[in-house]
Amino acid sequence: MARIVMKFGGTSMAGIERIRRVAQIVKQQSDAGHEVAVVVSAMAGDTDRLVNFCREASSLYDPAEYDVVVASGEQVTSGLLAIALQSLGAKARSWLGWQMPIRTIESHSKARIDSIDGAALTAAMQSGEIAIIPGFQGISEDGRVTTLGRGGSDTSAVAIAAAVKADRCDIYTDVDGVYTSDPRIVTRARKLKTVTFEEMLELASVGAKVLQTRSVGLAMKEGVRIQVLSSFTDENTNWTADDLPGTMIISEDEMETDDMEGQLITGIAHDKNESKITLTRVPDKPGAVANIFAPLADAAINVDMIIQNVGREKGETDVTFTVPSADLDQAMQVLEGARESIGFNRLIPDSNVAKISVVGVGMKSHAGIASTMFKALADRGVNIQAITTSEIKVSVLIEEDYTELALRVLHTAYGLDAEDAA
Repeated sequence: MARIVMKFGGTSMAGIERIRRVAQIVKQQSDAGHEVAVVVSAMAGDTDRLVNFCREASSLYDPAEYDVVVASGEQVTSGLLAIALQSLGAKARSWLGWQMPIRTIESHSKARIDSIDGAALTAAMQSGEIAIIPGFQGISEDGRVTTLGRGGSDTSAVAIAAAVKADRCDIYTDVDGVYTSDPRIVTRARKLKTVTFEEMLELASVGAKVLQTRSVGLAMKEGVRIQVLSSFTDENTNWTADDLPGTMIISEDEMETDDMEGQLITGIAHDKNESKITLTRVPDKPGAVANIFAPLADAAINVDMIIQNVGREKGETDVTFTVPSADLDQAMQVLEGARESIGFNRLIPDSNVAKISVVGVGMKSHAGIASTMFKALADRGVNIQAITTSEIKVSVLIEEDYTELALRVLHTAYGLDAEDAA
């Protein structure tokens, strides 16, 4: 039998009826003889509500007290799930972050997990007890409650799975797996049986919302197999541990050779939360680019795509790059403040852009992936404004209005369309 860590997100825990359904899913795995631990998020919307309480109390709130407030959402759902499981006759109890303990480092509200003592939790699981753990929280070196940042429950689940040496970490969401593209936009998208850690990391980083990037990186580092599946299934569904209807995230070594060779592209993702900035007539000399990006780095603004155009006759050039849309106003303020040291003429913002990315380990051994992308978009009149690449990813920046068209065109161009789709 297996040792499993199961994680349920906010939509799965949104209300008592859904918590009862989660309890049934968890009990099925326990009744099958598996050792089970469960990591839960707060009820959908609760964390936002708690954050707003902090802001209303004071615009300059203490981050340590903020953590005390927002960590309470997961504490509530962990207790409620334990109660629901007990009502079904299961042996269950909640374990708060400080009780394990989950030790964290760095600042409040965006702490990082340093270590987890999994001995007591492992012993409890071996005795047949179902452990319910609030995600997103831990304890600092000085004994204060800390939180891991938004979406941190996925990271909690993977870290706990590593600590107890679980056979896998099952992450239940409102989707039933990882698809070749967003099925709400691309009706011919297919659910994938397996995806490599590296591919999932790239997909998560370029807009796929299924898993948090940080959790995938940790799973890759610790070798924790992740399965993505949905908690919104028919109540009569009785899954076995080896036949769950989701997508398995595994190492490249575990991936079957035929799968890797047969499908060059795993998925196509999009991200509309990007904005473009162009600085004109920047001095074309050593150190000029550093003068642009150093103050942005100091302001903790991440820069993604970067293009430096061909130099002008007067020793000048234009520099274009992208930042998260949420940081656009701050980025413009920082750049205006550094205008004298940078020496640019105009600052031109553009928030009407989207990033489209194709991802697949097959790129490592096959040529022509990028050219297929560029030709398919050109044939449909979609202009490319910027390009970035990695070993298994090609991303382009396009006008936002063409996002859905680009996704569908590329999905077809790479042969990803489901054969039985309408």
